[in-house]
Amino acid sequence: MKILLKWFIILLILVVSLNCKKNKTEEVPTPVITANSTFIKGADVSWISEMEAADFKFYNTDGVEQDLFLLLKNLGFNAIRLRIWVNPSNGWNNTTDVIAKAVRAKAQGMKILLDFHYSDTWADPAHQTKPAAWEGLNFNVMKDSLKSHTENVLQAVKNAQINPEWVQIGNETNNGMLWPDGKASTNMSNFAELISTGYQAAKTIFPNTKVIVHVSNGWDNSLFRWMFDGLKNNNAQWDIIGMSLYPEPGNWSTLNTQCLVNMNDMVARYNKEVMIVEVGMSWDQASISKSFLTDIISKTKSVTNNKGLGVFYWEPQSYNNWKGYTLGAFDNTGKPTEALNAFK
Repeated sequence: MKILLKWFIILLILVVSLNCKKNKTEEVPTPVITANSTFIKGADVSWISEMEAADFKFYNTDGVEQDLFLLLKNLGFNAIRLRIWVNPSNGWNNTTDVIAKAVRAKAQGMKILLDFHYSDTWADPAHQTKPAAWEGLNFNVMKDSLKSHTENVLQAVKNAQINPEWVQIGNETNNGMLWPDGKASTNMSNFAELISTGYQAAKTIFPNTKVIVHVSNGWDNSLFRWMFDGLKNNNAQWDIIGMSLYPEPGNWSTLNTQCLVNMNDMVARYNKEVMIVEVGMSWDQASISKSFLTDIISKTKSVTNNKGLGVFYWEPQSYNNWKGYTLGAFDNTGKPTEALNAFK
C-alpha cells in the first residue's frame, strides 16, 4: 500500500509539472505600449551653406570639427527643415541651394521638410511680400505661378532622389501670404485657394508627402481657431498644423502649457496632426533652454492619439551673432550648448 501511495504521489507531481509548463507556453504576452518611435527631432539649418561660405566651422562638444549634419545626427536629430525662396538676389535658399543641403541631410539618414515661403526673401507674420516676378499678376495667374513654382521645385528635388516627408505651404501665415491678394483678414477665401493650390501641387509630385500650414505663436489658441476655422470654411486642404514657439526664459513654462492646450484643441477640432516646426531661445540661456526644450518635446509627445509629430529647432547652429540672430544653440566657439542635450 505504501509503495502504491508513493508512486501515486510521484505521478501527481509529474502531471502538475507538465500542466504548468503547458500553461506557461500557451500564455499570451501582455502587449507593451511604447512611445512613438518615429517622433521627429529636427533642425532648420537653411543658413548652413551661407555660413560655410563665410568660413564658419562647427565642432562637437569635444572641440573636434565636424560636418554639421553629422554633428546634429550625433546629438539625436533625425530631420532637417529647409526654406525655399523664389528668386533670392544672392542665390541662397534657391532650388539649387536647397537640393544641395537636402542631399547632405539624406546622406545622414534624416527626414526632410521643405518650407515654401513664396517670396524672394523672408516671409513671416509681418512680411508676406510677393516675389518680384509675380507683382502685377491677377489672382488666377498668380495661383498658376504658385502651382508652377511648387511643382518645378519639387520635381527638381525628386530628380535629385530626394523624397521629402513634409512640404510646408507658406511660412508663419498668421494673416495669409502673398499680400495683399492672399491676406487672410481681408480675403480668407483667396488665402484658402492659395493653400489648396500649393497642396495639390505638392501632391502632384509627391502624393504621400504631408502638407503643413504654419502659424506662429503656438500658444495663441484664438489665433489658430480663427485661421483654421477660416481655412476649413473655405474648403482648404492641409494635413498638418505647424506652429512656432519662441518663449522668453521667464515665461516658457506658461507658454508650453498653453501650447499643449492648443495642440490638443487642434487635434480635436480639425482631426489633424500637429508639429512644432520652429523653436528657439537665447543661446546664452542654455540651461533654461534645455528645460524649455525637454518640456515642449515631452508635451508634444503627449498630444492626443500620438498626433504630436515632432519639434524643430530653428537654426541651432547660428553662433557669434550670425546675421544678428541670437536664438541659436551653439556657443561663440562653434560648439553646441547643453540646450541641445534635450534632443538626445
